Amino acid sequence: MDIERTDPLPATLAAASRERRDIVSGEVMDEARLIRFVAGPQGAVTPDLARKLPGRGLWVAADRASVETAARKSLFARAAKAKLTARPELADQVETLLMKRLLAALGLARKAGELIFGFEKVLSAVAGGKAAFLVEAVDGAQDGRRKLLAAFRKSPCPPRLIGLFTAEELGLALGGENVIHTAFLAGRGADRWTNDVERLSGFRPLFPESWREEP
Repeated sequence: MDIERTDPLPATLAAASRERRDIVSGEVMDEARLIRFVAGPQGAVTPDLARKLPGRGLWVAADRASVETAARKSLFARAAKAKLTARPELADQVETLLMKRLLAALGLARKAGELIFGFEKVLSAVAGGKAAFLVEAVDGAQDGRRKLLAAFRKSPCPPRLIGLFTAEELGLALGGENVIHTAFLAGRGADRWTNDVERLSGFRPLFPESWREEP
């Protein structure tokens, strides 16, 4: 049964084309807040984070609870009116794929000159309000991170803090041995990266809770 729409109508056809209905809540929302799924081989529900796979899209709010509910209650099959199978670990799969997308995008941002790393360069970017994201290796030393977080808190335009990847993972993505401190400079690349950051935030914290308590 269709659910009555309560949000404002889109101003343009282009805006309407970017809105989809969440099969769990029935809410109509922007695609940026949703994960697209399609029917894969043998009827397996497959995440389509790039929204390019063929087939009818099945849209679910970008958070762990919604994806787990859709899988557990067979809402994909109900929405598609077809026999579909969603694995219990589907939410974990989405989280892993989003992490890979974010790392790959960091590599592209470095080539485009939108990313800098190294303590002094990152400190300058953060203190000057030029960084959209401060990306810290989750296994980096506390001393360097504490100094950057102090600049982060004093910045006229504080960046968002990301602590998702190890130094080795960042190094592999950015072409270095180990990368501890990284800044994603404000601009179009950072704006695009934000979309996947927001989606991932529905599946896991963006940095360790202990970092909030660091002076």
